[in-house]
Amino acid sequence: MTFTDQQRPNARRGEIGATIDGQQKVLCLTLGALAELEAGLAANDLQGLAERFAGGRVSARDLITIIGAGLRGAGAQISDQDLAAMRIEGGLRGAADIAARLLRATFGDDR
Repeated sequence: MTFTDQQRPNARRGEIGATIDGQQKVLCLTLGALAELEAGLAANDLQGLAERFAGGRVSARDLITIIGAGLRGAGAQISDQDLAAMRIEGGLRGAADIAARLLRATFGDDR
């Protein structure tokens, strides 16, 4: 994955990079994006989010919600509906990898 210097993800800010629809994208779960995830996934709090993903079971809708929130957290203007129509490098496994890397970047490696 090749990024320009201005768009390169900054791991210190919890950002990751991913190829979506053939373009390199930066994703980040900001506080606003985390609040969006809580609402979108019907979790009462951050602990509820962590517990939901601890078992490793996620739906396709969960992946769209996580990736969409990460894209919007990094400044992209994209709806979950638009994201659902895009191709993600690696298909379903690629989407699951993006979500897992994003959650690790946000909550740490022990999640």
